[in-house]
Amino acid sequence: MKGFNVSSNGKYVYLQTFGCQMNVHDSEKMLSILAEHDYKYTEDFHRADIILLNTCSVRAKPEHKVYSALGRVAKLKEKNCHLIVGVGGCVAQQEGQRLLDRVGDLDLVFGTHNLHRLPELIDDVKTSGRRLCAVEFSDEARSLEIVPIPPSGHKVKSYVTIMQGCDNYCSFCIVPYVRGREKSRPGENILEEIRALSKRGVREITLLGQNVNSYGKDIPGGLSFPQLLTHINEIEEIWRIRFTTSHPKDISPELTRAFGKLDKLCEHIHLPFQSGSDRVLTRMNRGYTRRQYMEIGEQLREVCPDIGITADVMVGFPGEDERDFHETLNLIQRVQFDNLFSFKYSPRKGTQAARFPDQIDEHTKSRRLRALQELQKEITLSRNRAHEGSCEEILVEGTSKGGKEEMTGRTSSNKVVNFKGSPELIGQLVEVRIEKGCANSLRGKII
Repeated sequence: MKGFNVSSNGKYVYLQTFGCQMNVHDSEKMLSILAEHDYKYTEDFHRADIILLNTCSVRAKPEHKVYSALGRVAKLKEKNCHLIVGVGGCVAQQEGQRLLDRVGDLDLVFGTHNLHRLPELIDDVKTSGRRLCAVEFSDEARSLEIVPIPPSGHKVKSYVTIMQGCDNYCSFCIVPYVRGREKSRPGENILEEIRALSKRGVREITLLGQNVNSYGKDIPGGLSFPQLLTHINEIEEIWRIRFTTSHPKDISPELTRAFGKLDKLCEHIHLPFQSGSDRVLTRMNRGYTRRQYMEIGEQLREVCPDIGITADVMVGFPGEDERDFHETLNLIQRVQFDNLFSFKYSPRKGTQAARFPDQIDEHTKSRRLRALQELQKEITLSRNRAHEGSCEEILVEGTSKGGKEEMTGRTSSNKVVNFKGSPELIGQLVEVRIEKGCANSLRGKII
């Protein structure tokens, strides 16, 4: 959860972000279009005349945090009757008018396709005093074409949105309902944005989309995702390329080969598998089997032996029995993930799985999650220790939590490395000898 802030004509706005990288990047877009309307930034939400929350509804926990935050905001509104409170993002898109009806202190609800209207909507609330709801989808995808103002100062990494929406309709997932159908940005627009970022000193680009592997399929004659990667690879000032998130059913042979051909494409892929049970995968409507998933992993490691593979996995999906769960543990053992983002299934209103009758109790979910996380903890530590003694090229991102004399960066395979160094190294590629593999990171010494 991250906070940003803003002022127009002496009025200050606070923006808090919940959820994934796409939400973080959407918040950057909001700040950019607000800046174009003479807003400024402040980090003190107590000074705010406008408070915005950019929300996530993929799982229950971040959604609950939003309502808790709104409760705290209500106390601020008691002290400032002119305070404007707005909610955007996925919870706003999902709940719409119901959110306005439920939260009396809320003034504005704006959905995922209405970021471009934010200054207009705020001005309307200010002048009319009306409570507004704007959650209609737009085929024009104008919000997708908002390009954040290039960062001032030295920013090593940056996100670039290449598409929005999802057409897969997994039975547990709310994303297609709150982000809409898949819509790709024209390739030249993406390349133009990346070239501009590179001129400002950005050296690593992370391409964002709900399913980047489907990029370009909705643009006749446009670039495919591997072709887009190839063009980015040719931009001299960009040193590293990453992307997220991928859907296993859409991994093409061309994309797999790209990990062996493109020198700037980082040796890392985030490839959610969700369950190791074919029965559960079918009920999830994932479109692949456990064998197909493992074959993808084998093919990627054949082309790129050092590739780091991370994934999302859930436990306690409706109807998951002990055999299904142990098949998930078995897949984890066989694939040997570098890391996992694991969580308990939570029913999302409006999805097919929320209506399944065989929901799993919370105690069973918690027990399975603990067992899965303990297993992955051992695997992650083992894979980190396997790097001891190796030399790794690190893009230095900034100072680590250890203090000003300790720097941090990532390997191409996305492992965090901490080492002694000076801030002058930020933004540079350096060689580091790995001295110790820890539970969540690596420690090294600059060569």
